Amino acid sequence: MLEIWLRLLLFCGIFSNALGAFIGINIGTDVSNLPSATDIVAILKALQISNVRLFDADAHMLNALSNTGIEVMVSVTNEEVLGIGESSSTAAAWINKNVAAYVPSTNITSIAVGSEILTSIPNAAPVLVPAMNYLYKALVSSNLNHQVKVSTPQSMEIIPRPFPPSTATFNTTWNSTVFQILQFLQNTNSFYMLNAYPYYEYVKSNGIFPIDYALFRPLSSVKQIVDPNTLFRYNSMFEALVDATYSSIEALNFTRIPIVVTETGWPWFGGANEPDATLENAKIFNENLIQRVFNDSGPPSQPTIPVNTYIYELFNEDTRPGPVSEKNWGVLFTNGTAVYPLSLSNSDSNGANSSTVFCIVKSGADENKLQNGLNWACGPGEANCKAIQQGQPCYFPDTLQNHASYAYNDYYQKMHSSGGTCDFDGTATTTTNDPSYRSCKFSGSLNSSTSELFPAPAFGPIAPFSGSSRNLVSQISLFLLWFYFM
Repeated sequence: MLEIWLRLLLFCGIFSNALGAFIGINIGTDVSNLPSATDIVAILKALQISNVRLFDADAHMLNALSNTGIEVMVSVTNEEVLGIGESSSTAAAWINKNVAAYVPSTNITSIAVGSEILTSIPNAAPVLVPAMNYLYKALVSSNLNHQVKVSTPQSMEIIPRPFPPSTATFNTTWNSTVFQILQFLQNTNSFYMLNAYPYYEYVKSNGIFPIDYALFRPLSSVKQIVDPNTLFRYNSMFEALVDATYSSIEALNFTRIPIVVTETGWPWFGGANEPDATLENAKIFNENLIQRVFNDSGPPSQPTIPVNTYIYELFNEDTRPGPVSEKNWGVLFTNGTAVYPLSLSNSDSNGANSSTVFCIVKSGADENKLQNGLNWACGPGEANCKAIQQGQPCYFPDTLQNHASYAYNDYYQKMHSSGGTCDFDGTATTTTNDPSYRSCKFSGSLNSSTSELFPAPAFGPIAPFSGSSRNLVSQISLFLLWFYFM
């Protein structure tokens, strides 16, 4: 399989939580050199992503997602909403073409009707709810209404004053439409789709709220954010935005409509006038968001309703218009490398055990030297390299860096007490971070798994080809594929 996704196996587990709430991912399409649908789905499977949101109903993606079990949210584009909202037959044709034709093989579970219609194309507001109704009726006709939910994502812009959350209400301009949306969601047992971005709310606040509040970081006692009406303490702006939406829903006399956050995230790079769009902030936000969602609890007003959330987004949408930050929300580059390291751990050590030292590949190591080091370790060095053979637990990611790290470490653990070094012609280094992942256990590991994802020191940049067992023809073929996707 292409190295475009094999490198990503270290990301396993971050997006799935079988016991409760889930973290999903948005897949935007304003991307130059977007990988093929097959390769994108290979990435999703490698990452064990359980839920994805598509911004359309692309046939290639829906076919590629077949028989994966991944729950898929398809979207009616904003351009399609007008036509569907004016014609039940158009809605029926859309369902037949984009949903019925793929289920049950492709696990489509929801339809997002447009994206932030009320604030992005307000002239379409009168047909939004009719479009939702027509689509739902078409699902009923296809006997799919129990499997596929219909809703419509809205931004926080329709809630003009989200703090304090207890007094938040929808903009009265939209009360009639929002009331109809909520009535539909309640009648069809669906959920409210919320696009909530603490980044934008923080920037708009002009310093009223501390950035730690937007990044889920602990606040000192004098800075804690408390709703004066309910005395609920809010540990993050994210929770406050979700609760503000619950309060707005309740203000229109609706209850028991759960909220799913269909978009949230943080840009990792911005222009000169976007100082908070940094790699460090994006990493901190998404790490803390993941841990917050996976604790399976809701915001203070709805503690028993988990906040299922889709991170925005998988790849950087580098062709999007607007400020620099608009192009830099992805967690991956299209060649499969991570934009920044992510960790599920709350500790600074990321699960490291200072008493255990591992020998791994040095970042940026020369690949010719790496290949020689791998060959020596698995040959004269007598390292046990069975685990990196095809079909074995450490074969994936099938990269020269990964295989060499495993072989180097196996040799080092056996020989360092009798003079063996972790050097390998300058391509290796020691670390106390356990490089084990999933079922791949490195010798000397004291932990069952590592909580660090994309550990930069352990595996360097993706190599065009790797693996000592490949013949020249397969190496050339893989190199050509790598070159094509770069």
